[in-house]
Formats: sequence, C-alpha cells, structure tokens
Amino acid sequence: MKTPVTKEMQVHTYAIMNRVEDSHWWFVGRRAILENFLVQICSESRLQAANLAEEFAKGKIQDIGKDLPEGDTQSVIRILDVGCGTGVNLEMLAKFGEAEGVDVSDDALKFCKEKGLNAQKGLAEKLPFEDESFSLATALDVIEHLDNDTLGLKEIHRVLGKNGQALIFVPAFMWLWGVQDDISNHRIRYTRKQITEKIKKSGFKIERATYANITFFIPIFIGRFFMKLTGIKPKSENNINVSALNGLFGKIFGAERFWLKYANIPFGVSIIVVAKKI
Repeated sequence: MKTPVTKEMQVHTYAIMNRVEDSHWWFVGRRAILENFLVQICSESRLQAANLAEEFAKGKIQDIGKDLPEGDTQSVIRILDVGCGTGVNLEMLAKFGEAEGVDVSDDALKFCKEKGLNAQKGLAEKLPFEDESFSLATALDVIEHLDNDTLGLKEIHRVLGKNGQALIFVPAFMWLWGVQDDISNHRIRYTRKQITEKIKKSGFKIERATYANITFFIPIFIGRFFMKLTGIKPKSENNINVSALNGLFGKIFGAERFWLKYANIPFGVSIIVVAKKI
C-alpha cells in the first residue's frame, strides 16, 4: 500500500508563522493553555518514573526499561513534537523534558535549525523513530493535515512507551472552515466525538477531551462568515490582527487555562485531547 503524503502548508505561511508565533494572541494564548496541561502530564510521568525506580530498587521489578522509554529518568522526559513547524512549541516543550521534533517541511525545519532546535524530516504517518522511544508525544494542529489521520495516530501510539501520553490539539467544527484551513491544507475540522473515536481506535485511552477557545468563538465565526460572504482571502488569517491588542487578547484567551484546570468547555474553536497508550 502506498504511504500517504502529508501536504505541507503553503510555503509562505511558514515565514508568517515564524514571525508572529512569539507575539500573536492566538499562539500566546494556546501555549498558556497547553503549558497548563503539560504541567500535569509531566508531573504524572515523573511520578511514574519515580515509582518504577523505587520498585526496581526494592527488587519488586527486574527490568525498569520495560516500562520506561530508554533515557527517561525521574527528571528527564523524552518528548516528541509531531509536526513541529517552525519550532516555537519545541522551545516550550524543552521546559518539560528532552524535546525533539519531526516535520515534513524543509522550510519549517530551516527555522528550527536557525533556533538550534533538535528536529528532523519525516512523515507523521511514518515516524523515523524506534518503537517505544518517548514518554510524551504532542501533535498540535497537525492531525487535521493528514490524508490518513488514523495512521498518524497509530504511529504516535507506536513510538510511545508503556503508559506514554499524547497531547493532541485540532480545529473544531467543519462549519467554522475558513481561509486558514485552506492555506494550511487542512483535510477536516473535527467534533470532539470524531477525534476521540479515532484516537481510541488507534490504541489509546482518553483521559481528557475538551473544546477550547470559547472566548473568541463568536468573533472568529463572524469573521470567517464575512470573508466567505465577501470573497476576501488574505494570505493568512494571522495577518488579520491588531498588534496593539495582542498582549490583552493573549491573556484573555490564555485565561481559559484556569477554567480548563477544573472543567471541560462545551464548545470552542479547537479541541484538546489527552490520551494514554494502552
């Protein structure tokens, strides 16, 4: 069977992303929310490592390597960012462990190299890593790019060690389709049910699944409806922005992390899923 080829985003979008990801309210707010999830995920991973080390020391288990990916310790977690793009998320993930990325785009990898990040070329549907190499894998606005999203999810499952976790972020609702979906070569926008069913069929147990970005749901819906109505097609929606309000909007969007710490959001522009390998 021929391996499906992941379509890259349109080339010009990587330069735009690299320019705006550090300051644009969408990326700033998303990172604030994701960091909140990562704190909990990595705390659990380190606790697992500490418990295994204790059991190994007491002779209760004979081979700690069977339950922990090679190289992991109580303080170091091996993290893979699938579809790492220009590397801003890799920089964030480096706070939590030993992070490396993979992407299909030479343009994206060039930006990663300029930042001194560990990233290599590869397809999400055929990851260039050994089985059970990582404790945590992230796919942040990536799965929707794949011709075969289930195959990509199964590859993430393959490279995760026992009880490894995946943090997945995808766009929500096909009726929110907009210019950014077109230029990013998205295949789909999901409902929570659609994405969680695919993740479960790929061998994962769902630990958490919630919508996100309810804050700007109405403005984004109105903006995309207006663009469809008028036929306006900017090079990137990331260019539609009020720079002076970036800081404020980023804080407002990022504040959803306080709600998400305790409860799920019933709808939003995106979906966040935390899943564990079983």
